[in-house]
Amino acid sequence: MTSETFQPQDHLISILVRDEPRVLTRITALFGRRGYNIRSLSVGNTEHPGVSRMTIVVSGDRGVVEQAIKQLEKLHDVVRIIDHSLEKYVDREMVLVKVSLTPETRVEVRQIAEDFRSRIVDVGRHALTFEVTGDEGKITAFIEQMRPFGILETMRTGRVALTRGSNADIPTQVYSGDSAALTPAVEPREEKARGVPNLF
Repeated sequence: MTSETFQPQDHLISILVRDEPRVLTRITALFGRRGYNIRSLSVGNTEHPGVSRMTIVVSGDRGVVEQAIKQLEKLHDVVRIIDHSLEKYVDREMVLVKVSLTPETRVEVRQIAEDFRSRIVDVGRHALTFEVTGDEGKITAFIEQMRPFGILETMRTGRVALTRGSNADIPTQVYSGDSAALTPAVEPREEKARGVPNLF
């Protein structure tokens, strides 16, 4: 009887959070305490002042992801969670790769970089640094193509994602009114009855 090695699956989650001190620490600590493996994490501002988007790639089975989402929903800093496995989305990642050069390999390295539509962002006598943007598969393929020439350094940003089409990740049924103010659509008395604190 042969046994197969279990390969954890990656899951892409976006978390909209309020801009408050130690929000990132609280969320990453939640994953750490429960043994969830974060493969990548990206954070940036959104179109709404006071709200940031965290994009997290979590490694594990489906039950791990569902449990993580349930725990995240309990944090008062969290505005909304988007599980991208439940909808169509577009995602991108960026990487900087510094590749060693010799007179013999310079032309070939440049040709491969051109095939991947990468940009040269730094030129040295014995190395070139490339910027590549694309999905995870493209980034990984570029790194593997450059590996035989000698990779000196790499830095990947981690994945970012948005829902495809015109559907907003902060829909009108959750928020209404002036988008700059990000006013909750739920009436304050309804929030109090449900035990949900005001977001802003």
